[in-house]
Amino acid sequence: MNKSVARIGVGGPVGSGKTALLECLVPMLTQQGIEVAVVTNDLLTTEDADRLKKKGFLPESRIVGVETGSCPHTAIREDPTMNLLAVNDLELLYPELDLIFIESGGDNLASTFSYDLVDSYLFVIDVGAGDDIPRKNGPGFVQADLVVINKIDLAPYVGADLDLIRQQAPQHRKGKPIAYTNCKTKDGLSVVIDFILETVLFRTASTMPK
Repeated sequence: MNKSVARIGVGGPVGSGKTALLECLVPMLTQQGIEVAVVTNDLLTTEDADRLKKKGFLPESRIVGVETGSCPHTAIREDPTMNLLAVNDLELLYPELDLIFIESGGDNLASTFSYDLVDSYLFVIDVGAGDDIPRKNGPGFVQADLVVINKIDLAPYVGADLDLIRQQAPQHRKGKPIAYTNCKTKDGLSVVIDFILETVLFRTASTMPK
């Protein structure tokens, strides 16, 4: 299948805030005239797709839930056929689409996307998992096109050293971009939006405050 619409994967561990991130990013992109659709992956439910549909920021038919029935990384890396079919259906139904997000089911630090499925992918972690995550050198964290370190507001409440994360994460990412975000306050989301606009859609950066 040809990639006629830009595709961005969104991966990361369970509870890192992948769906919450999409709840922020999709309206911000649509406000800039970007035509968006979403494919979510869950093991045996469509829980994340249903959650996004309730937000009402996209027509429900633009949000597709895939029940993978297997380990999350299988459906985004080893055999992405189910996701490719869902993407193809969206492209046929909405030829005006600019971008399709493909959200993985919650996985571990080894989770990566096949570039046969996506053009680029984000890897989301949260500070609640500990300030040692960058040092673990998980393939998802190291290889992702953009890492989103989420829930930075929780650092003082969970004993995580955010300054240490900010120091060590760039070392292990070897210069690849990182965004530090708080979805509740929208802090850092402009970095993610600019990455999408400039790197994936090849458009000018947003005018949102950093």
